[in-house]
Amino acid sequence: MVSRLTLTARLTLLFTIGSAIVLLVFGSLVMAAIASHFDELDRDEISGKLDYAAQLVASMERPLSKEAVEKALASSFAGHHELAMQVRGPSGVVWFASPGVDFPLSLAAGPDLSHWRSGERAFHGLEKRLPGGTGTEGALILVLGLDTAHHQHFLRSFRVTLWLFVASAVMLMGLLGWISARRGLAPLRAMRERAATVTAHSLDRRLPVQAVPPELAELAVTLNEMLERLEDAFKRLSDFSADLAHELRTPVSNLMMQTQVALSLPRDADSYRAILESNSEEFERLARMISDMLFLAKAENGLVLVHEEAIDVAHEVRQLLDFYELSADEKRIDLQLSGDGALRGDRLMLRRALGNLISNALRHTPTGGTIRVDITQDGVQLQIQVRNTGEPIAEAQLARFFERFYRADPARQHDAGEGIGLGLSITRAIVRAHGGEVCAASSDGLTSFSLSFPIASS
Repeated sequence: MVSRLTLTARLTLLFTIGSAIVLLVFGSLVMAAIASHFDELDRDEISGKLDYAAQLVASMERPLSKEAVEKALASSFAGHHELAMQVRGPSGVVWFASPGVDFPLSLAAGPDLSHWRSGERAFHGLEKRLPGGTGTEGALILVLGLDTAHHQHFLRSFRVTLWLFVASAVMLMGLLGWISARRGLAPLRAMRERAATVTAHSLDRRLPVQAVPPELAELAVTLNEMLERLEDAFKRLSDFSADLAHELRTPVSNLMMQTQVALSLPRDADSYRAILESNSEEFERLARMISDMLFLAKAENGLVLVHEEAIDVAHEVRQLLDFYELSADEKRIDLQLSGDGALRGDRLMLRRALGNLISNALRHTPTGGTIRVDITQDGVQLQIQVRNTGEPIAEAQLARFFERFYRADPARQHDAGEGIGLGLSITRAIVRAHGGEVCAASSDGLTSFSLSFPIASS
């Protein structure tokens, strides 16, 4: 039930309960202090009257008689209706006592007040030994009780007033707590209202950081960082959707146009075969694009499973260079390999990443150029660098090399053998799936791609 309360209600409830506990404890302490104060007053008053009675009895003629003591004490304490008195003689015989009052047989020894009730009346009392006469020396005991009705009446009235005040104060503190919680949480409501205005078309909006308390500033910063990530992801998704639509439109348009032309007029079997062969190439290109996009989607969501095995990197690169040797010979491109190294990872995925880089280098290396693969390894990481000669690439283009469907050619022409702009994106996804990173650089007529892999300890 409490978990469904609003934050304002929770704070108000906690503040009210805390205030109620404090006020109840305070009220109990006040009541205890007042009761203790009244007991002290009663003790002082009774002690004073007992001392006066002792002096009075001591000044009387000896031997003492019951009638003389009763007369002397009765006349001395006449008019003190709140007092109750009892005198016990030798062997505990009661000489006289105030009428209508039941006295206890004995009171507790010491200075502490004794408490007893007689009917509806409550008494505080003390007893004192009084000097007696011949044969009764030390035998007289005076018990003096004080009716506490006026004190009890005051305590009852004060208790009602105090608890009414406590109840009113608790309600007032609850109201003040609710107002304080509402005002204190106003920045949080402002953040909520600001966040409610963020839509897919206004992801550039940010929550105020300087205008909120320090406790909420960290939350605002975290939410702003989340909005930045969402904005970046939404922008990349929008760009990807536009690029994908553009890339799919070309082969689909080609297929539709060729099919419509083929259906417009009767043709011979060779013509239909040529059209089907052309359509088959477009279908292969679509299938390759769909397969690559599925791989990238899995890689970005952590669904690509890396089958770990020991890989001789130099051996894999050498096999790839042998595979591309015929294409390199046609352009008189020199393929070189240096260094050695080993790591644990997925052999087929690593071959695909390196193959993408080497084939990309073959397409952009001029006739008579050089492609060089350098492998270096230390105790922490293994690095593979694929370098090729050619025209330098601008920094702005290098920064976008690993984006999907990106090609340096702004005309976006699909020459024979050119890919669809996903090779470098797939390469980066494979490297990151192995815990590594890839970067590109170009200067002084040399373009290089560097792949860095961490080496897991045995």
